[in-house]
Amino acid sequence: MNETRPLSDAYTLILEAIDLGTYKPGDRLVESELAERFGVSRTPIREALQRLETQALLVRDGRSLIVASLDHNQLAELYCVRSELEGLAARLAARHATPEEVRLLRAMVEEDRALVTDPPALSRANKRFHKQIHLASHNRYLVQQLDLVHRSMVLLATTSISFEGRGAQTLAEHHAIVEAIAAGDGDAAYAALKDHISRAFETRLRQDSMSEARFSL
Repeated sequence: MNETRPLSDAYTLILEAIDLGTYKPGDRLVESELAERFGVSRTPIREALQRLETQALLVRDGRSLIVASLDHNQLAELYCVRSELEGLAARLAARHATPEEVRLLRAMVEEDRALVTDPPALSRANKRFHKQIHLASHNRYLVQQLDLVHRSMVLLATTSISFEGRGAQTLAEHHAIVEAIAAGDGDAAYAALKDHISRAFETRLRQDSMSEARFSL
């Protein structure tokens, strides 16, 4: 018998599966299959799917629910909002980050250098790094909004870090962000993080254009 688990567990399991690429944009999610995969009863699975649909992470295709995909305009809008909110987080972190938080951010950058040839691992480390900056802003409302933005990022089937040379560039940008935060320079931290997001967006656009070119051949 499937274990009865809370809605939050079922929701997190499905969201993580989308984030990890187990379910990609366009994939159909079937209630019974999800319950079997995760060992969860169908009721919390059903409720989790409804929640994900409400958040626009799943969309209807007839009677089925599929993982949503982002078109070019939606992608641009998402990165625009992310850039501003992340920049604000860096600005506030420059004002409010504790010495311990700054040391942690520096340690993350140094430790992540060992992952530069492992894009999936570096992508996970990148998420942890950004989350730590959010927390260092010491603004709970901003953290909540950034959580919403990053939740939508799970709809991106690939990571821009996998693009050739992007891993090393990402770490250099992280270093610049941390040093601006450490110096207490809010303007520089804001600019460095916005530049970081801009370069990531540019890389993703390049990835998409190359993919479309291959399919058109």
